[in-house]
Formats: sequence, structure tokens, C-alpha cells
Amino acid sequence: MKGKKIVLGITGSIAAYKAAVLTRALIKRGAEVQIVITPAGKEFITPITLSALTSKPVISEFFSQRDGTWHSHVDLGLWADAMVIAPATASTIGKMAHGVADNMLVTTYLSMKAPVFVAPAMDLDMFAHPSTQHNLDILRSYGNHIIEPAAGELASHLVGKGRMEEPEKIVEVLEAFFARQEDLKGKKVVITAGPTYEKIDPVRFIGNYSSGKMGYALAETCAERGAEVTLISGPVNLSVTHPNIHHIDVESAAQMYEAAKEAFSSADAGILCAAVADFTPETVANQKIKREKDDMVLRLKPTQDIAAALGKEKKANQILVGFALETNDEVAHAQDKLARKNFDFIVLNSLNDKGAGFRCDTNKITIIDGHGATPYPLKGKKEVAGDIIDKLVSLIN
Repeated sequence: MKGKKIVLGITGSIAAYKAAVLTRALIKRGAEVQIVITPAGKEFITPITLSALTSKPVISEFFSQRDGTWHSHVDLGLWADAMVIAPATASTIGKMAHGVADNMLVTTYLSMKAPVFVAPAMDLDMFAHPSTQHNLDILRSYGNHIIEPAAGELASHLVGKGRMEEPEKIVEVLEAFFARQEDLKGKKVVITAGPTYEKIDPVRFIGNYSSGKMGYALAETCAERGAEVTLISGPVNLSVTHPNIHHIDVESAAQMYEAAKEAFSSADAGILCAAVADFTPETVANQKIKREKDDMVLRLKPTQDIAAALGKEKKANQILVGFALETNDEVAHAQDKLARKNFDFIVLNSLNDKGAGFRCDTNKITIIDGHGATPYPLKGKKEVAGDIIDKLVSLIN
């Protein structure tokens, strides 16, 4: 934590008193803390107390004086290494999820370039309400880290889940996050993502529903953890901004094969997340095929098997990770693919699981290796990417 710049957001909850303890714990570990508090938050803990702990003025309003002096949420978003919102009320969580920037805290959140950690605090019925859970799912899908509340006696004297996690636990989460930022430093990782398009004629193709979201989340996660990433992507409506990611656009399975083969030869690991076409047309028409009365017969030939090719070329010091999207006998099919393709482990998801598979912001996976299968609950794809990369790190180091 030493030298890390933390924006601590405080909202209107009785748990705001814990923010003083959290602030002190962060500073004792060497962090620099800038507090942003909502107007409601000041009803529970005073800016004077917080300013005394941080030796910095507490930011609450957009403008501090009538002479044009104002606080720049953009500058705060660029300054921070992380933003922590603790406590986060149901109201603030809803505003964050839907971009309601009516106070300095939410405006700062929307400008934040650094990772964001959210520690909810509210009564058990509010936390369990479908709207709150839906808003938390939205925040997860944006890549935010949710620090789950603890169960216990609440301010209402009811007992249940809703207590803001203790400051010591929040600091531990941050310390673990920053430690992970270095665990792939110096490593080269190749990732394939998205679909491939196999041309039929100049205007038609064979494709699939892959959005590329899982592969792009993996690329961002690897880059954040220090890796030099080569992202080989089929046609998707996504982009990456991390400077550690080298982005290569391809269209067909053949193009992806050539790019992956070249990149993997000097890589420490490969993650084959793309939904590559298994077949491609034998011939591609030079002109648009016109509609005829008779049936159209399209002859297909197998594409180059990228996974099998890289599995054969894999060196002893390289790690190869595969993906399996199944509709039946999921584990058996994935275990078979694990062996045939010479993967170190395979990530299985099933179209039978709601919220998993193509076009979703969430995923539900099982990681399978030679020692067995480890299932994970439904999570946002950025969180899923973290689980997959944790497994990769355990092997690559």
C-alpha cells in the first residue's frame, strides 16, 4: 500500500463512522488518502474529523467558493490508484449503476480510471431487494469490485447480511489487489477472443454469437497484473486501452491461426478464448450469390485446429489454457478436450446456465485440470477473468 493514492468515498450510512478507522488504517500502511463525501455522509461524520486524519481538505461540493474555485473530478480520476466507496448506500449504488451524477462522489466515480471497490452498507431487506442486487450486478459487469457486506446485528437491531465489512478486511482486499498487479510482470500472454467470420461471398459469412467480452476481460486483467498481452481478436464491437495490450484484428479462422501460431512461439502462456469456426466454405464466390428457386448447397471444409496445433508445439515452460462451451455432457466433453488439445487447464461454461455463454455480461464457469473440476458461481466477466488468471498465475510462477 505504500505510496498508493486512494480516493475514499463516504456516503450517508451509520457505518460512516468506520470510515475514520479505514482512513487511519490506509495511512498507517503508507497510502495517501483523499476523501470525497456526499452531503448525507456529513450528517454521520464530520469533514473536520476526516481532514484531521488525512491532512487534506475533504471534498464534498463541486464548488468550494464563489470565486470560481472548483474541485475537478477528472483530476481525481487520473490521480488515484484505486477508489474505495465505504460505506456505499443503496441510493449511491443505484446512482453509480445508472450514471446519476448529482453529487461529487458519483461524478468522481464516473471519471475514475483506477479500479473501484464498493463496500455496501444497509439494512438486510434493502440489501436483499431485487433492485439493489440488480444494481450490484450492473456494477460488477462494469468491472467494479464488490466487497460483500457481513452478517450480524444491524442498526435496525435486526440480524442479517448488510453490515459494511470491517476496515481491516477492506484493507486486506486492497493489499491483495495491489500484490496481484505484479504477479505477471515480465510475462508474455497471448489471448484469442471473439468470433471468426468465414466468407461465403462478398456480403455473407458463417459466424457465431460470440461478443468477445470474456476474451477482452482476460486481456485487461492480464495487462493490469503486469503481463505483456497480445490480443488476437475476431470482429467485435469492443476496444482496449491498456498500454500493455498489443491488439491484432483478424477475421477468419485461418488468419487467427497464423497470428496465434506466431505470437505463441515466444509467449509464456496462451489463452484460447475465441469462438473459432470449425468449418469454412470450400469455395468463396467472387460476386454476391443470387437467390434461385432451387435449394442452395454449401460445401464446407474443416478449418485449421488452432488449439490442437498450439498444444503440439507447446514447450515445457509454456502454459496453454482452453475454453469449452457445451450444451450437454459438459464435464465429460471438457475433460476429453483437455486431454486431446494438451491444455494445462480448460474453462468450461454451459449454455444451460442462465447468464453464461455468448452476449452476456456475466459468466458461470468450471475450471478443469488433471486434478479435477472446480466450479465457480455466476459473476461478472471481469471477476471471472480474475479467477481464471489466478489459476494461470499458480501455474506460470
